[in-house]
Amino acid sequence: MRLCRPVLTALIMVLASPCFAETSGPIPVNNPQPQQNAFIDLLALISGHCKTFKVAGRTYACKTVAYAHGDKGRVNFAVAVDNPSDDSHVVSFSGENGKRADDNSYELPIDRMLLNSKDRPRVDGLPVPAEQTSTGVCRQTGNFAARKVNDVTCSATDNQGRKYELLFVSDGTPVSVRRIRQSAPSIQDPFK
Repeated sequence: MRLCRPVLTALIMVLASPCFAETSGPIPVNNPQPQQNAFIDLLALISGHCKTFKVAGRTYACKTVAYAHGDKGRVNFAVAVDNPSDDSHVVSFSGENGKRADDNSYELPIDRMLLNSKDRPRVDGLPVPAEQTSTGVCRQTGNFAARKVNDVTCSATDNQGRKYELLFVSDGTPVSVRRIRQSAPSIQDPFK
C-alpha cells in the first residue's frame, strides 16, 4: 500500500455495482500534479444513488460514494462512475480543512478534482488519477459515528471552467466505516 489514491480506487471499483449511463471518453487534464505519499486512515462507503451527477455538462449515473480521509488531512468524496467501457472511471472531489457545524453536518472546501480512467498511467497495477485544480465545496448531512449519512452534495469548477455537480442520497443502509492502520511491510523490498 504505497499510495492512498490507488487503494481508494481499487476499493471503489470492487464495491461499486453497475448502473446505467452513457459511455464517455476521458476528460483532458492540463495540470497533472505529482502524487503525494499518503495513506487512507478512514474509509466510509455510503450506499444510495445519484439524483444528480454531472461532469462538464454531461449527466452520469453512479451507485456508490466513498469518503476517504488521508493521514495527512486530505479528504476525498469519490464517486464511482457507471461507464460500461471503463471500470476504472472514478471522479473525486478533494480538499482539506473540512469543518463540522454540528454533529450532523460536515463541509469540505474543494481545491482539486481527481479524475481517473482506464487510460491513466498505473502504479502497482492501479490507475493513478490526474489532479485538476478546482474550487468548490462538498456538504454531507449525517454522522459517520452513528453510521447514518443522509446525503452528500458537491459543486466544483476546475481551472478549465468545467463544472462538477453531485447530489447523492443514501438509501438508508448503515454506512460501512473502516479505520485503516498502517503497518510495517511484510516483505523485503530488494530495490531500497
